[in-house]
Amino acid sequence: MTHKLETGGGRGYLRIATEEAFATREQIDGFLRLIREGRADKGVTSLWSYYGQSPSERATAILERLLDLGDRRIADMDATGIDVAVLALTSPGGQPFEAEEAKGIVRRANDQLAAAVEQHPTRYVGLTSIVPQDPEWSVGEIRRGARELGFKGVMVNSHTQGHYLDEPGFDPIFRALAEVGQPLYIHPQTPPDSMIDPLLEAGLDGAIYGFGVETGMHLLRLMTTGIFDRYPDLQIIAGHGCEALPFWLYRLDYMHQGAVRSQRYERLKPLKKGLVDCMRENVLATTSGLPSPPSIKLCIEVMGEDRVMYAMDYPYQFVADEVRTHDNLDLPPATLRKLMQTNAERVFGFTAE
Repeated sequence: MTHKLETGGGRGYLRIATEEAFATREQIDGFLRLIREGRADKGVTSLWSYYGQSPSERATAILERLLDLGDRRIADMDATGIDVAVLALTSPGGQPFEAEEAKGIVRRANDQLAAAVEQHPTRYVGLTSIVPQDPEWSVGEIRRGARELGFKGVMVNSHTQGHYLDEPGFDPIFRALAEVGQPLYIHPQTPPDSMIDPLLEAGLDGAIYGFGVETGMHLLRLMTTGIFDRYPDLQIIAGHGCEALPFWLYRLDYMHQGAVRSQRYERLKPLKKGLVDCMRENVLATTSGLPSPPSIKLCIEVMGEDRVMYAMDYPYQFVADEVRTHDNLDLPPATLRKLMQTNAERVFGFTAE
């Protein structure tokens, strides 16, 4: 008999879900307009033609849940025992748009999220969405999110029109993160046109595979170009088991050191902090979309029990048995409490009630 899922910490911990998405109608309509006008990249076209236009029951239910920050979302949290949801604007945020349009969409989405957090202060925690197309504007929005809206971190949806955050022009975003002392969550989106074709033709461009390989590459680009040497206190979060990097970590570290010694690649320089230390001191994983006991235990073993956090990935994965999988993990009670509650409280800087 399966146990009943209830909020309130009766199992010795609260459940804090750390990668939960919402959307605005303006954002979705904008995606569909880009698709109609032929201005969307192949990934946005593939993903949002389905979620925004498909008549399938699954796509319709996900879209309805994305747009709801009220009673339906709270009821779904109650039904699956989720005490607190850490919310951010769904991928790809405002990043496919031209900068001026994106800034309006994202600012209004941040305001909408702040209003929902104010209405449900014990159930929701917000992350600031930004517009990397305009790094200086993003600096102001990071400050506003932290100081005026009460948000607890910053969300970016991997690449921005094929550009990655290791490029020097994005450094103001990292300076702002250091200034406010908040973590960056790198969430997936579909790969850019420069890498998507082999994935798209095989039907592997989205969450099935493309999300993970593209986002894992983004995080690796940041680590290997020394982001944590420049910002030693920076914390970066990646979902879906840290996009498989813990599994690959030994080989990544070994081959990176060899590539540096060979001087084969101009951009690969010696690091003050190697990849293993980065993963154990500056990177955090969430279990979003990966309710797999072997995978979760691997992340904990490789990264440490203080660096892995529970996530549901609502509404894209909304399955009660996935919550039970986490509850039933063969872990010491103290480790399970860290996974489900206290790591998130520490990383995002709040106390769940």
